[in-house]
Amino acid sequence: MSKLINQCLFILVCICMCYITTTCAEPSFSDSEMCAFYPGEKLTYRIKWGYIPAGHSVLEILPIETINETAVFHFQMKARTNSFVDKIYMVRDQIDAYVDIACNRSMLYQKVVREGSTRRNITVRFDWTNQTAQYQNFDQTKSPIAVAHQTFDPLSAFYYVRLFTPANSKDIFASVTDGKKCVKGRVRYVKQESISVPFGTFNTWLIEPDIKDVGGVFEKSKNAKIQIWVTNDERRIPVLLRSKVIVGSFYAELTKIE
Repeated sequence: MSKLINQCLFILVCICMCYITTTCAEPSFSDSEMCAFYPGEKLTYRIKWGYIPAGHSVLEILPIETINETAVFHFQMKARTNSFVDKIYMVRDQIDAYVDIACNRSMLYQKVVREGSTRRNITVRFDWTNQTAQYQNFDQTKSPIAVAHQTFDPLSAFYYVRLFTPANSKDIFASVTDGKKCVKGRVRYVKQESISVPFGTFNTWLIEPDIKDVGGVFEKSKNAKIQIWVTNDERRIPVLLRSKVIVGSFYAELTKIE
């Protein structure tokens, strides 16, 4: 049961991890495209396993900060189980990701995991002078790994995809690392569709990440799939996310925009 709840609450992170596949694309963006997101945006999602409510997740863009004299976006994701699921398997997780405001590469990635009895305090530091990323969990540090010139952490990759206009981009490529490996990935636009979620009805684009390198329950599931519906406008806000795996379907439905 705990694995099902964990999968349900972290559909958003799984989707981000699907982007861990890239050769670095080096796109140029117009001013209008760079307005897809900005500090102050806060998106709240209801997480369900089939028809069963399991918790909620919040994606937020905090004020611009500076790391190593570089101005950065600060993306934050929080996920938690509801009071009913807390009695079975409590989840209180938080991810903080920092990417340069040109959205070319990650500068810092932090993940605090509180799932049942599991505790992790993960930090991935990027050294762009040597073009490496280094993973640390509490006081255990791994050796640095080589990364591509334009590489993102899993959460920043989620926002990076929003910079692309569907009409101009059938396939999106980006390099992503979790500090332990750096892999290549693709996201493709499928079709336009009208979608209703608790927050309202939206004209959207359906996009599908390539999940061949995801592993876990996806690797073991026949016809596994992850789908994301983003608004068909300059914001490309994700309003519905769905994964299909052997144990059922998981949903993240937009309930609030602030």
